[in-house]
Amino acid sequence: MAIAARNAAAPGPDWLAEARATILLAWPMILTNLAQMGMTTTDVVMMGRLGPEALAAGALGGNLYFGPMMLGLGLMLASSPMIATELGRNKHSVREVRRTVRQGLWLAVTASVPIWLFLWHGGSFLAWMGQQPNLAADAGDYLRAMLWATLPFYGYIVLRNFISALERPGWALAVVCMAVVFNAFANWCLMYGNLGFPKLELVGAGIATTLSMTLMFTGMALVVTFERQFRRYRLFGRFWRPDWPRFVQMFKLGAPIAGILAFEVSIFNAATFMMGLIGPVALAAHAIAIQVASVSFMVPMSIGQAVTVRVGRAFGARDFDAVGRAGWTALALGSTFMAAMAVLMLLFPTVLIAGFINLGDPANAAVIGTAVTFLSLAALFQIVDGAQAVAAGMLRGLHDTTKPMLLAAIGYWGIGLPLGYILAFNYGLDGVGIWLGLFFGLASVAVLLVARWMRRGTLLS
Repeated sequence: MAIAARNAAAPGPDWLAEARATILLAWPMILTNLAQMGMTTTDVVMMGRLGPEALAAGALGGNLYFGPMMLGLGLMLASSPMIATELGRNKHSVREVRRTVRQGLWLAVTASVPIWLFLWHGGSFLAWMGQQPNLAADAGDYLRAMLWATLPFYGYIVLRNFISALERPGWALAVVCMAVVFNAFANWCLMYGNLGFPKLELVGAGIATTLSMTLMFTGMALVVTFERQFRRYRLFGRFWRPDWPRFVQMFKLGAPIAGILAFEVSIFNAATFMMGLIGPVALAAHAIAIQVASVSFMVPMSIGQAVTVRVGRAFGARDFDAVGRAGWTALALGSTFMAAMAVLMLLFPTVLIAGFINLGDPANAAVIGTAVTFLSLAALFQIVDGAQAVAAGMLRGLHDTTKPMLLAAIGYWGIGLPLGYILAFNYGLDGVGIWLGLFFGLASVAVLLVARWMRRGTLLS
């Protein structure tokens, strides 16, 4: 009896093998996502050298670009569970996988067109919103140079999902690292007028982004065309042939994913806007704390992408024990990492803040003190933020996206946002109230998604 109890409590070889497989799949995704974040950070740093007005205009343009871009990204993410499920059903499948990738690329074109139209008039939209005319105009010029990046970026995501579903994500890391270096070099040439290039400032940054995203897609296209393990799929063969039922299926699966991303992104955007109503100190401290939290979030987000593949392949193979094992293992990995990050934020907040602001300048004392408070609250929601990201990926692997979207709407907009506003402005908690609202919103979504996963039997039948 003692031996049986010990075996039940200890992780068996299947669970350890699943943990290893998830980590091997997730770590290149983690580095890839961090590298992509590094590209954005590079843009911001180099804009700062142009002056505060250029930085402000760039921030306006970047924020306007980010919203619709994330909506389209949600549609692209549908290709991952569809490919993974097909490979789980038949690991030698070629024709069906190729058709899914092809329709993913068709969807990339379809999603990009309305985004282009909107962003082309981005400057006018910002002016209509009441932004300063000169900043709105500069942001509009920046957007017109950068909007063309959406299509190659979406194409890159579809191809990245393809190689990830084959559990070979390392190539995506190599391609994005090359693009990060190229982006910094292109910024240096086009923004500042080096090496004989014209000094285009923000427009140069937009062109550099478009060129970098084009490089990412081109690099991935070359990889899947010529690399031995991918070329047998002939992904670009007969690209012009439609598969409308599959296109519609991908749209139906991806639209709720886009909705989830929209609800999540919008609550953080709303939090930033409310911080601006409180004052510049709260806004600056919030920007620091949210950036630290965003970096740590890359890990569970990547684990969520990996578990979509692991669950999807098990789901396609109708191995329901492996489905549960893949999901719970990923959730444990993501929660463990975020618990460690929470401890780090609580014990060493000033070390983390030092990367963003001069700790020795007395003028920064108020911002530093507020940022320390916000980081303690960020530590509070680390585990639930990681849990909701991984749980969403688990459910995506089962092609379950519509109900999770509704649950996200309840948690973010029904609980988190109104609670944050009430605590901040009705009860006088200011920025602390907003962060508490974020915590309860994320916690609600995490609980609701994990509860749905626990009832996954209805999805597997």
